[in-house]
Amino acid sequence: MHTAYVNRVATAVPPHDVHDAFRRFAQSLLDDDRRNSRLFQRMADKSGIEHRYSCLASSELTEDDRVRSKGFYPRSNFPDTAVRMRRFEQHAPALAEAAVDRLQLGAERDRITHLLITCCTGFSAPGLDLELIERCRLPSTVERTTIGFMGCYAAINALKLARHIVRSEASARVLIVNLELCTLHLKDTTDLEQMLSFLLFGDGCAASIVSADPIGAVLDSFHAVLVPGTRGLITWNIREAGFDMVLSGAVPAAIHDGLREYGSEILAGASVASIDLWAVHPGGRTVLDAVERALGLAPAALTSSRDILRRYGNMSSATVMFVLDNLLRSGARGRTGCAMSFGPGLIAETMLFRTAA
Repeated sequence: MHTAYVNRVATAVPPHDVHDAFRRFAQSLLDDDRRNSRLFQRMADKSGIEHRYSCLASSELTEDDRVRSKGFYPRSNFPDTAVRMRRFEQHAPALAEAAVDRLQLGAERDRITHLLITCCTGFSAPGLDLELIERCRLPSTVERTTIGFMGCYAAINALKLARHIVRSEASARVLIVNLELCTLHLKDTTDLEQMLSFLLFGDGCAASIVSADPIGAVLDSFHAVLVPGTRGLITWNIREAGFDMVLSGAVPAAIHDGLREYGSEILAGASVASIDLWAVHPGGRTVLDAVERALGLAPAALTSSRDILRRYGNMSSATVMFVLDNLLRSGARGRTGCAMSFGPGLIAETMLFRTAA
């Protein structure tokens, strides 16, 4: 059976850094509740996030009365799902194309056999798959699969599927695109917990190639952990006014308990000390803290995850690939690694990998 490698990863984000603008905008929505406003400010300061990017310009989140009516989120009149999806259709293809272009496929594009796309923030048909075939001049015979609405752990599932493909077809070259436009789903709310969840999310896209070429990192094995009794902690539903997320403050504790109980299964019996590289999805600072405590990791183990969180926030399915890209670019050879991401269920999707010697 053939060995599958993720050969390389490329990433892209939209041009608008909206983190500070969002903080001001969210603060304005909480102005009538001084206690919650102060709590939001304090939690934002501790979030570990300095930048988040959006397909929306900062001016569309402004509280300047002169231009508020032109914004995407006018007070008390947030857009419905149709308006949000039109923006997705407008911006998603170009961002996906930018990430794929950074893979520098060149003549290799004619050898792409499969295209896998993960996304939980927008849908249309004909969709991103056909758009990318046209924009990136991929063969029209490419086999296409969309892995939809799985949330933050979808990239791990895409890598798992790509591994199955390559192990069964030695000549397969799988292009994976993980694209999310999370900032299209802000809600008009004064609920503090919901507002804090919006504080985490940004837009981004990762593209990667998986093949039998012995370059990059070997995809060794995968393991999924369903943490019992956590079904309602993370939910993501399509409603009239966009996609409606619930991200409970109990998530970090649930992840901590799940990893404590199932850590040995995730590592296939290996010790934590034997893992050199940790590609952990930065679902938030407290999520990373929970992983660190549960597995007894040294503070430096999650440096790449914390760096991606600081620079981009949580981009749902794309985020763990940003972390993996960071680790692969470090040039470490012959190292063992563990990747993991968390999402609705509550499920931890995990992967063991090795960088090529």
